[in-house]
Amino acid sequence: MKTPIVYLVGAGPGDPGLITVKGRECIARADVVIYDYLAAPALLRHASPGAELVYVGKQGGDHTLPQDGINALIVAKARENKTVTRLKGGDPFVFGRGGEEAEVLVEAGIPFEIVPGVTSAVAAPAYAGIPLSHRKMTSTIAFVTGHEDPTKDQTGIDWPALARGIGTLVFFMGVKNLANIVAELVANGRSPQTPVALVRRGTTPEQVTVSGRLDDIVAKVKHARLKSPAVIVVGEVVGLREKLKWFENRPLLGQRVVVTRSRAQASDLVQALEELGAECLECPTIQVVPPDDSAPLDRAIADLSAFDWIVFTSVNGVNGFFEHLFGASKDVRALGRLRTAAIGPATAERLKSFGLLSDIVPESYRAESIVAAFRKEEIRGRQILLPRAQEARQILPVELTAMGAVVREVPAYKTRPAAAADLDALVRRLEAKSIDLVTFTSSSTAKNFKALLPPGRFQELAAGVPTACIGPVTADTARQLGFDVRIVAEEYTIPGLCTAILDHYRGRRGTPP
Repeated sequence: MKTPIVYLVGAGPGDPGLITVKGRECIARADVVIYDYLAAPALLRHASPGAELVYVGKQGGDHTLPQDGINALIVAKARENKTVTRLKGGDPFVFGRGGEEAEVLVEAGIPFEIVPGVTSAVAAPAYAGIPLSHRKMTSTIAFVTGHEDPTKDQTGIDWPALARGIGTLVFFMGVKNLANIVAELVANGRSPQTPVALVRRGTTPEQVTVSGRLDDIVAKVKHARLKSPAVIVVGEVVGLREKLKWFENRPLLGQRVVVTRSRAQASDLVQALEELGAECLECPTIQVVPPDDSAPLDRAIADLSAFDWIVFTSVNGVNGFFEHLFGASKDVRALGRLRTAAIGPATAERLKSFGLLSDIVPESYRAESIVAAFRKEEIRGRQILLPRAQEARQILPVELTAMGAVVREVPAYKTRPAAAADLDALVRRLEAKSIDLVTFTSSSTAKNFKALLPPGRFQELAAGVPTACIGPVTADTARQLGFDVRIVAEEYTIPGLCTAILDHYRGRRGTPP
């Protein structure tokens, strides 16, 4: 019989990359994931497809469940002989009430493990360029709750000791009590000129930092209209921020970008944009699947010795071809004397991973460039195999045939519309005009993105939302569909698209590229 267990897991401060390896493993093995408001939604992607996901978040006094209800839920799920992962923002034992939940589990006789997380008290200042300790400034640090009202009769905070005896103070969730916190520190001996900073939504693309001194920080925060969640850092180390800040210097910080590429291929684009500071919303509009009829490809693989060239127009074409090659109990040796051409470095690299160097990689990564490259080759009467998308443009086989080649075009894959995982959330963002950019990496991503939107609402939802396209063919399709195309990559690759996006935002802000 399965033994129940509960994992109390720290989800980290907001950046999903800051969860521990063990924390991610606990999410993956859970039958039930009970998660908080501050736990990054992206972490739920690590959950198994059949896992039950239960939201128990607390936000600004709005509690989905009170703490007693959360405790009872954890126990109830574990008593169903389930593996439960309780996912908590930050670290469960640093102002996370994990101790209370662990006590309840002990009383119920349910096994549990604690998986520490990166606390926002450390991470948010680090992402703001504030070291909590520094050999020349301080060697003492204190973490303090900001929830407690410092003016109440019996405070649990030793304000004189904090004000005069600790170098760096970090207050959790203290925005509403900022004026009282400042007053208590100054009244108990802290210099009004002490540097202080508030970091809101630290480690996320929405991070905002307001810096000042104890004598002016309340006014600055009010002027900035800064709200929770935020940590407050007090101490001389805050003065290092101007020299050490790095996260908020990233050029796309705060930009919300929709990535429409298939989920299997989106990671490189998402990673590149997130490294530049963008918040990426994955909305895969296409899914790469086998063609309707694989027999033509299988027959071509059986006849490989008859061909002189194989032309690959995409990574998907390479993948589909080799999947069927291996399925026929053949390997790269079956290509023998065949020469190869590839559109784009990504396609050439994928071909190289199978042990083949491409004989032709045109400077411009589109079908027309392959045609131009073949004008330098003697291909009259040559047999050319073209494994590619079932619905691809006809310019390549038409032009190669006009040059005298004998082209056999076979479908190696097809794309079909993908169901949006969270279409409602996307529509809400478009309604609120909180999307800054939509990216298209093929004509099919543009067509299917439009098809995903509610009927009759395209003009309303797409109005004012700029798009970035991987090349002119995709851009032409997007314009014909009615999208506002602002960015077109000069190099038709994912790095080229990212460069074009970066140049656009730098130019818009008046900074040199």
